[in-house]
Amino acid sequence: MGEEMVINEYFLKKIEKDAEQKIKEADSLEKLERVRVEFLGRKNGKITLIFNSFKDLSLEEKKKIGPLANFLKKKIIEEINQKKAEIEKETENIKEKEIDFSRPGEKMEIGHLHILSQVEKEIKDIFHSLNFSIIEGPEIEDEFHNFDALNIPKNHPARESWDTFWLKNLKLLMRTHTSPVQIRYMETHFPPFKMICPGKVFRHEAIDVSHEINFYQVEGLAVDKDINLLNFKYIIESFLNKFFKRKIEMRFRPSYFPFVEPGVEIDIKLGDKWLEIMGAGMVHPKVFEAVKYNPKNWQGFAFGLGLDRMAMIKYKIPDIRLFYGSDLRFIKQF
Repeated sequence: MGEEMVINEYFLKKIEKDAEQKIKEADSLEKLERVRVEFLGRKNGKITLIFNSFKDLSLEEKKKIGPLANFLKKKIIEEINQKKAEIEKETENIKEKEIDFSRPGEKMEIGHLHILSQVEKEIKDIFHSLNFSIIEGPEIEDEFHNFDALNIPKNHPARESWDTFWLKNLKLLMRTHTSPVQIRYMETHFPPFKMICPGKVFRHEAIDVSHEINFYQVEGLAVDKDINLLNFKYIIESFLNKFFKRKIEMRFRPSYFPFVEPGVEIDIKLGDKWLEIMGAGMVHPKVFEAVKYNPKNWQGFAFGLGLDRMAMIKYKIPDIRLFYGSDLRFIKQF
């Protein structure tokens, strides 16, 4: 299409035949795209140049040539789209023919819940069957909910045992236990109730076979007017028997935790050895006062267990670090 281009019906007919022939000969999407650019390209496409030259035509020529050029453009577009659909269908048929349906099928490998997720679900289901609600809370906490409201005021020696991760330039921390979830729950709910709060906690500890800087806890709380440690004993015995799927022998030992009074450690017997699995006790009156409960009217028990530890005991896993590694040989066992 040079400078002496004369646009008339004969010229348009010639372009139409040329386009038809090249679209017909295109046997791939790449070749068809080159044909599209040749005729419909925005800069130098033959149809584009025709419309660009309309400024040099008289009004009578525009009225005569305009509809013909529009029809030609529409026709080329339709033929290109039709040819594209044919090529795509042929390509699909070729691919289907290449598939050997007589070959044995390949089993697809699917994922599954991590062992800690499985144990967490099992613990939740057991406590839910005992009418406990499942409550969650934030992992980033403030000093009041993580310590003060739990009878661990500033400079209290018990704070040393929590090895806290403090957030730089903020009066916030990574929660060291899930007890603050209990505080937040009591701030917005009135007794009686029973709840557990499973979740990840963080402590600045040296990592070894039984310690990690993050691990999972499940803490529980029950508050009523006349609840006592005998009620707690029944709940925990029921839980342990269901979790280990057998009758578990357990014992209480006196212990100290700032947020309970009295405090106890719970041991279970495995073979001929006793193993400590959780701490518990009756909620300290100062904890009730912090959430504006009257300790003369309400009492309750609280307990906390390590989810990782329960999984290690149940499945005889020797090293807590295996839970947080990426060794599929370990993960696929469960």
